[in-house]
Amino acid sequence: MIGGIAEAGGLYGDAVADTRQRLIDGAIETIRTHGLTGTTARSIAATAGVNQALVFYHFGTVHDLLQAACLAATRARVELFAERLEHVTDLRQLLALGRALHDEERAEGNVMVLAQLLAGAQTDPDLAEATAASLRLWISPIEGALTRLLAGSPVSELVDTPGLARAVSAGFIGLELYEGVDPDGAKAALDSLDRLAVLVEVVDDLGPVAVRALRAKLRKTAKNRR
Repeated sequence: MIGGIAEAGGLYGDAVADTRQRLIDGAIETIRTHGLTGTTARSIAATAGVNQALVFYHFGTVHDLLQAACLAATRARVELFAERLEHVTDLRQLLALGRALHDEERAEGNVMVLAQLLAGAQTDPDLAEATAASLRLWISPIEGALTRLLAGSPVSELVDTPGLARAVSAGFIGLELYEGVDPDGAKAALDSLDRLAVLVEVVDDLGPVAVRALRAKLRKTAKNRR
C-alpha cells in the first residue's frame, strides 16, 4: 500500500516536472516565433500543447514564467558551453569557441529570443533582473577561462579580468544583434579579436628581458592612470 502511494507520488512529481518543462520550452519557442508582444498564456499553452490554465497553476503569471524560462534556457546552454571551455588552452581557441557558439545560437533562433528579452527589459525591471541574471551565467565561466589563460602573462597585470569577461560577453551579444543588419561588419569585428589574441601570444613569447621591460612599462602606465 505504502509502496503504491509512493509510486503514485513519484509519477505525479514527474508529470508536474514534465509540464513545467514543456511550459518553459513553450515560452522560449513562442518568443522565438511570435516575439515578446505575441507571447501570451494562450500562445505559450498552444506551443507547449497543454491547457492554458496550467500556465497560472505552475507559475502564477506569464511574467513569472518568462523569468523562469529565461534562466532555465540560459542555464542549459551555459552548462554545455562550460564543458567545452575546459578544453580551451589559449585565447585563439577561446575566440574560436565563441564564434562556434555564436553560429549555434543564431541557427537555433536564440539570438532572436535574446533580442526580444533585452528589448523588453528596457521597460520592465523584473524582466531586466532575470535577463541580467542570465547574462551573469555566461560571464562566470568566461571569467574563469580568462583567469586561467592569462595567468602568468604580462598582459594580466594590466587587465581587469572580471571587467574583461563582461566586455567579451557584451561584445558577443552586440555582434549577435549587429550581424542581422551588417554581417560583413560583424565578421570584421570578430577577425580583429583574433588579431588581438595573436598579439597576446606574441607578448607571451617574448624573452625574459623583454618581458621584464614590458612589465615595468605596464606597471608605470597603470600607476599613471590612477
